[in-house]
Parts: sequence; C-alpha cells; structure tokens
Amino acid sequence: MAKLGDAYVNFVYSLALTEICGEPTGAKVSSEILAEALKKTRLRKLLPSRLDRHSQGDAAEALIVYAWLKGAISLEETVKFITASRGNHVEAFTLLLEEITRRVKV
Repeated sequence: MAKLGDAYVNFVYSLALTEICGEPTGAKVSSEILAEALKKTRLRKLLPSRLDRHSQGDAAEALIVYAWLKGAISLEETVKFITASRGNHVEAFTLLLEEITRRVKV
C-alpha cells in the first residue's frame, strides 16, 4: 500500500501546487513533512516507537491512499486540504490526516 500511497500523495501534492502556482508543477512530499503531520495527530502513537521518519511517512501515505480507495475522501477534497494551507504543508497534512481519522474511524 505504501508504494501506491507514495504515488497518490505526490500526485495530489503536485495537483495542489499546480493550482496554487498557476502552472504545471511536479513535486514530492518529503517524509519529514508527513512524519511531522503524523506526530501532530494521535496516529503516531499507534506506530512502533522505533520507526524512522521515512517509515512514518510511508504509514501516512498508506493511510491517505487507503481512505481514497475506500471512498472516505475524494481526490478533490484531498487537493483542497493542501491548497487551503497556502504553504504550510505540515498543517495541511495534519488536518487531512485528522479528517481521514474521523471518516475511517482509526
């Protein structure tokens, strides 16, 4: 699920940046951003304590794509969370993960 999650999250992130910048943009979300967002939610406590930031990022990506696959959140909604942040990507992914947690009942 992590590989699909990686592709999906980077695609959504690129769509959001394209909307913000007004021109096509391809970008990757860093593991640090996703790990920090995971830490700001209660989700980090559900993972093993010795997980590195890259693995934490993989877990966040897997949860995001799982929610999308299950129909809990749409691609458009996910893009809106990121565009609404206007540059604060940690906050955007924190809010996104919190919303997914409510909808998926993690």
